[in-house]
Amino acid sequence: MLAASLLLDASVRPRSARLRRWQGLVLHLLVMTSVFALWLTCFGNATAAAVLATATMALFTVASNAKHKMLGEPLVFSDLALIAGIFRHPRFYFTAIPPRQRWIAAIGAAAAVIALLPLISSRPQPHLMGAGLLLLASGALWLLLRGGRFGSIVPTPNLAGDVTRFGLIATLLLYWRRWRRTPAPRPCPALAPIGDLANPAAPQLILVVQCESFADPVDITSATVPPLPGLDRARAIAWQHGDFHVSGFGAYTMRTEYGVLFGRSEAALGFRRYDPFLTAQSEASYALPARLAGAGYRSSFVHPHDMRFYSRDRLMPAIGFDEVIGEADFASMPPGGGRYVDDRTLGATLVDLASRATTPRLIYAVTMENHGPWDSDNARDAAGRLDAYLGRLRSSDAMLGDLIQYLSTDGRPALLVFFGDHRPSIPGVTAPGGARHTPYVIVRFDVGGQIVTGDSAAADLTPAALHHLILRCVQPDVATPDAALNRPEA
Repeated sequence: MLAASLLLDASVRPRSARLRRWQGLVLHLLVMTSVFALWLTCFGNATAAAVLATATMALFTVASNAKHKMLGEPLVFSDLALIAGIFRHPRFYFTAIPPRQRWIAAIGAAAAVIALLPLISSRPQPHLMGAGLLLLASGALWLLLRGGRFGSIVPTPNLAGDVTRFGLIATLLLYWRRWRRTPAPRPCPALAPIGDLANPAAPQLILVVQCESFADPVDITSATVPPLPGLDRARAIAWQHGDFHVSGFGAYTMRTEYGVLFGRSEAALGFRRYDPFLTAQSEASYALPARLAGAGYRSSFVHPHDMRFYSRDRLMPAIGFDEVIGEADFASMPPGGGRYVDDRTLGATLVDLASRATTPRLIYAVTMENHGPWDSDNARDAAGRLDAYLGRLRSSDAMLGDLIQYLSTDGRPALLVFFGDHRPSIPGVTAPGGARHTPYVIVRFDVGGQIVTGDSAAADLTPAALHHLILRCVQPDVATPDAALNRPEA
């Protein structure tokens, strides 16, 4: 069993021609011994426990390699927090697996259960032996991780490098341990009241649109594609625009979302970077709605999907949003109307919210229409998927144009921020290697609805940098907290 698990670990991508470091081997063997002991405690049969422990390692290997192929990174400890979401929203995940493979997996799992059930032993001795071995192996793991030699071998995040050095299982454990020890930053102050600001043109309306899988098609395909008139116009009139340097590819919306909402860089987050929403509530004072509340802004969060995803139902009110609008607040999609609320419908909701706002208002919207998969009704090859993606992209682009049109006639100083959360992962069209940037545009309007021009040169931004730029549009001299950009002590 242990030899088989080591062979499986050696096949995890990215691979290395060198042997794993001894610390990784020790941790791997102890973890796999613990897994074997857990199954032995349950089944009381050493053969069944060995098969199940090997199958557990195989599951992690397959999942990690599939993720690496699609998203460009191996499995990380925070991915395990998404297991509940797999059962709550299976089509979010299983649609990425071909139907034939899903049937094979389901039949294989059923056959395995049928074969293993008769192996459960009624004798207490093997169950007790498993429990004793589990205590011994897990206790040894606990002592090793508390010691300095193992506790400090991954001082900073380097996921791909650490998987090649220490192996998948050891890296999962070490990163989880470092994540647990990462302290929360010092609280961040709110902004000064807007009436006290030297900038009389501070926007009364801040509209931020985080657009699902929005990318400039010329950046992701060599095929001839029609232009996006909304994006072209937004760039032409933008106060600022450029490439938006996100860390994820094809997924991990919450990494981009966190960066824009909280303004803390990945260097500052340390091991919290892989799923910053897991610890975001302890950093609530850094959030845009919390900081803008001091300047008199009320805040609305709009997302036409299940708010339990990434625990947004609990997080968004906790970080200062006065109003949270989810899928229950939208009409159900008609037959043949697509899986998710389309972006133009969402845009109309944003216009309605903005028009009813009587005080300074932040509206942060997260779109859903362009979420994969992108299989076309007429074609399920790469060309069909690209065509389906481009069709939804044009809907997002039309929404951008609608919002610009509304704000130009609203009569209040306004700030429109629009960006893609990550590039799409479309089999046969896009791949995780190479550039990952998406476009962003910032359009400003004065009291008369006139465009406020800025520097015509494009400027690249990260999500955290965009957060601080939004704050400076309200309060130009606002200071950036050290904890937003610097690496934490751990």
